[in-house]
Amino acid sequence: MSVTGFTAPWWFLLLIVVAALGGGYLWAQRRNRHETMRFSNLALLERVAPKRQGWPKHVPMALLGVALVLLTVGLAGPTAEQRIPRNRATVLLTMDVSLSMKARDVSPSRLRAAKQAAKEFADKLPDGINLGLVSFAGTATVMVMPTTDRASVKQAIDSLQLSEATATGDGIKAALSAIDSFGRMIGGAQGPPPARIVLMADGGQTIPRELDAPRGAYTQAEAAKKAGVPISTISFGTEHGSIEIQGQRQRVEVDDAAMRRIADLSGGDFYKAASAEQLRQVYDTLQEQIGYEIERDDASRPWFVLGTLVTILAAGTALLLGRRLP
Repeated sequence: MSVTGFTAPWWFLLLIVVAALGGGYLWAQRRNRHETMRFSNLALLERVAPKRQGWPKHVPMALLGVALVLLTVGLAGPTAEQRIPRNRATVLLTMDVSLSMKARDVSPSRLRAAKQAAKEFADKLPDGINLGLVSFAGTATVMVMPTTDRASVKQAIDSLQLSEATATGDGIKAALSAIDSFGRMIGGAQGPPPARIVLMADGGQTIPRELDAPRGAYTQAEAAKKAGVPISTISFGTEHGSIEIQGQRQRVEVDDAAMRRIADLSGGDFYKAASAEQLRQVYDTLQEQIGYEIERDDASRPWFVLGTLVTILAAGTALLLGRRLP
């Protein structure tokens, strides 16, 4: 029973009338008592006057007052937040598959944990959302164009393989291209559906080295901003990650600062995940944000129902105690 977001709050002015009725009832009770005390023959009054009921006789009027308050709240039009699944949106899951993703600072490895969390994310999204998949290492590949077929997306996630280098900017560009093509295909009179990129990476762009180069992640994040496509970035991994390359142990630290900057430039949000469980929590948060929208809907019905029931109870109590309606 919501008590916020009233659409017609001026109905609360009726509470003044309810208060006046309550005051009138109390005045009438005191006046009756005063008139009774003025009766001169108290012995006769004791014999002919009905036996007092005490406080129970006031129960019907108290219930009626409560019912009027409940009905007044209903008339004021309370609203409540409703969680509505989005049925027209595009999400491009863009995943880093560079060699750094084989680091085992996240059990069982960054890539395997990322695959599992991504598949769970796909399963939890509302059916009406179109989900696509982009993978990137030295180059970027659109694995699956946006679709409502979750099985094909999860199959593509399972097939992801590690490769050398990290071209984060190319991954963003490929995702934007897929979103644009899909939007042109299904846009219709309503225009292209709202879109978002979910970029999951451990940072450390290597192609090109400069993040603000034409192919760089910062440049492509700005392009996403212009296209109205925010990027939700997930920096996945820890500062202690390392991999073995040609017999040499090499550290692969996450680059939180770069991932945060990409999100900021695109108008999106930054998330940090240093474990498989944290990654699941991030995806759960994104699933709520992307998959559902909050709308305010009419919530007056419970107030009217309860007000009506209390009115009936007041009438029944009055008939039971005094054989008359209040």
